[in-house]
Amino acid sequence: MRKIMLALTLFALATPLFAKDPFAGTWKLNSEKSEYKAGAPPKEVTLVIEDQGTTVQVTATGTYADGSPLSVKYTIPAKGGKGTPEAGDFDAVSAKMVSDHVRELHYMKDGKQLRTRRLEVSADGKTLKTTVKGTDPKGSMMAGTDVFDKE
Repeated sequence: MRKIMLALTLFALATPLFAKDPFAGTWKLNSEKSEYKAGAPPKEVTLVIEDQGTTVQVTATGTYADGSPLSVKYTIPAKGGKGTPEAGDFDAVSAKMVSDHVRELHYMKDGKQLRTRRLEVSADGKTLKTTVKGTDPKGSMMAGTDVFDKE
C-alpha cells in the first residue's frame, strides 16, 4: 500500500511537467472584444502557436485595419529568451515567461524596440488576451488589447 501511495504521489507531482503549453493552438481575433487607445486594431487575425518541445513557433496571418496583409512568423524558446524571426517588420524577438499563463514579447528592429506584447491565457484556456504598446509596421503609435478565442 505504501508503494502505491508513493507512486501516486510521484505521478501527481510529475503531471505538470508533461502539461501542454496553454498558449498552443489556433486562435481567432475577436474584433468585438478588442480595444485600442492609439492606432487601429487589425481587421482579422488567425494566430497559430505550435509547441515544438524546447521552442514555440508563432504564425499570425490576417488583415490590418487599412486592408493590407498581415504576416508574422517567428520561433522563440519555450522557457523564454532570444528567438528567430522569419517574417514581420522586426529583425529580433525575445520572450520572457512571467508565469505559466503569461508571456511577454519584445520586438526589435536595428537594435531599437518597436513594440512589446503581453500575452495572457485565461484559466480555462479558451481566451488569449494580448496587450500591445509601441509602433505598428508603418511607424505609427499603437496601444491596445486584442482578444482571441481558441478554435
